[in-house]
Amino acid sequence: MTYINNMITDGLAFALPLFIMAVGAIFSEKSGVTNLAIEGFQGVGAFCGALVATILAEGAGISGPNVLYIALIFAAIGGAVYSLLHAALCIRFHADQVISGVVINILGVALTTFLTSQINGIIFGNASNKFVLGVSDRFTIPVISKIPVIGAIFTNVYPFEVIILVLGIFLWYLMYRSKFGMRLRACGENPQAVDAAGGNVQSTRTVAVLISGALSGIGGMCFAYSILSMYSPSIYLGYGYLAIAAMICGNWNIIPTFFVCLLFGIARSGGYQLCLKMELASVYSDLFMMIPYILTILVLLFFSKRNRPPRAVGEPFDKSKR
Repeated sequence: MTYINNMITDGLAFALPLFIMAVGAIFSEKSGVTNLAIEGFQGVGAFCGALVATILAEGAGISGPNVLYIALIFAAIGGAVYSLLHAALCIRFHADQVISGVVINILGVALTTFLTSQINGIIFGNASNKFVLGVSDRFTIPVISKIPVIGAIFTNVYPFEVIILVLGIFLWYLMYRSKFGMRLRACGENPQAVDAAGGNVQSTRTVAVLISGALSGIGGMCFAYSILSMYSPSIYLGYGYLAIAAMICGNWNIIPTFFVCLLFGIARSGGYQLCLKMELASVYSDLFMMIPYILTILVLLFFSKRNRPPRAVGEPFDKSKR
């Protein structure tokens, strides 16, 4: 029973940050902008949040859960600002959207690695390319956490998990029940019709990319505070690409994508718990960490024919075409 409870608890801690990043990718691609830059947004956003958290802890002596919330805000801002580069290249200058995403990911790794090393050396006097954050506090809900299996959902919960669930509900409403969401989805299906009706396709797509940057930054900050307990270049572990894979497996829809992320999270934590139960050497844990990526290949293999991306995704908007 302990094995199952740990699998569920740790699986949720991994799945929910992955989910919020996948939702960011959905917003971007539903608007018509292909977004492979989630990995870069994640890293740069987490860098900004971790830098603020480190300054508060080292310089101002502030600690506790409030630092986490402040770090999440600045991670969202940092990810959104960095996403403007992708928006400008793809929407304003009509650059190839796939190449733009790959370049932004590479630039993000190089830029944050350099800045982290320089800031640590000059400001904090450490010869390191890491910001040590520590693990976020967790809480358990009394009574309900005692229920077998289900209680694991309410045991050792990170505060950011609650934030992500609330954000997920709001973003689902924004996408499927608001005028903005309807216009955004129309931009990804028929941007010429949106323009003919008086809508601003470029502005809507820019806002969608900004949302994807902000959500990716939040996801990256959550990974830094949970799985890694620090910010370092290792934040770029392929989680951005895994979020994109979850979006594709979920057919660009928020609710199916949520369940795909849960599957990935449970598979990852289940593999790790199995490694512990079998008392294998720690080197084998990396082998079990491959399970979500293997699942991605299998899911895409069986369901890719049913996937239907937005019709205009990847196509620069041209007002002259009708």
